Amino acid sequence: MIDPHMKNTEKNTISLRSILIIMALISAMIVSGCNTMRGFGEDTEAVGESVQDAAT
Repeated sequence: MIDPHMKNTEKNTISLRSILIIMALISAMIVSGCNTMRGFGEDTEAVGESVQDAAT
């Protein structure tokens, strides 16, 4: 909890640290989401190719 008697620089440091942590977490989620979507796309492509092969 932020103490009301803290100096402005201490409050700014806490705020900056919180922002950096949040940004790091969001970045990690985005990167893992991209890998998941890439895998989904590859699976979908494989299914489509199987259907095409079966149709010919």
